[in-house]
Amino acid sequence: MSQRTRVALLHTGAVVIPMAGEFVKRELPDVTPINYLDDKIVADLGDPALAPSVAERVTKLAQAAADAGAEAILLTCSSISELAAGAAEEVGLPILRIDEAMADEAVATGDRISVLATLATTSGPTTRLIEERAALAGRTPTVTSVVVDGAFDAVVSGDRPTHDRLVAAAIERAAADADVVVLAQASMASAADAAQVDVPVLTSLESGVKRFRSLLESSPARD
Repeated sequence: MSQRTRVALLHTGAVVIPMAGEFVKRELPDVTPINYLDDKIVADLGDPALAPSVAERVTKLAQAAADAGAEAILLTCSSISELAAGAAEEVGLPILRIDEAMADEAVATGDRISVLATLATTSGPTTRLIEERAALAGRTPTVTSVVVDGAFDAVVSGDRPTHDRLVAAAIERAAADADVVVLAQASMASAADAAQVDVPVLTSLESGVKRFRSLLESSPARD
């Protein structure tokens, strides 16, 4: 992997940029990351008039990354993870979903998987991803999902303590009937350590960036 390798991170929320940047700096110290942000995507996914535009917007961001010389792209938002394959085909670059590694770990951990999200637009894609990865592994877990009311509004307004308190409480409730708890959004990671539970609580950033590193190491450099 060249020291001059460029990679792109596609975000739908500014709050994730510094969090993802820390893991990229640690796991991929020799790459140059380029961040792309469309902070209206999450809201527009809930708007029937604008939702159809999201796939094209993600593809255009991916094309911008390719034009800037990126070797690979990481989607840091689970709400758009299902668009990875189509965008990759369009721009000719590998595109990794941030939560793919987390989903694999959840499937390997237990048969009762509880998915927590702070946005309804993320709950569905994460649940479907876990079911997809479970099918590939020959497993049939029971997957449940809960949206933590109020947590997303708290974090986007800058109230991280309230977000973490709400999510931690939801983790503790979910853990009572689960073998593993999955936090669907990268922005939820800060709440994991606050919960007092006896089951694993999985977050996507660290495992996702590590898999991204493996992808880069196994991919031929662009000409």
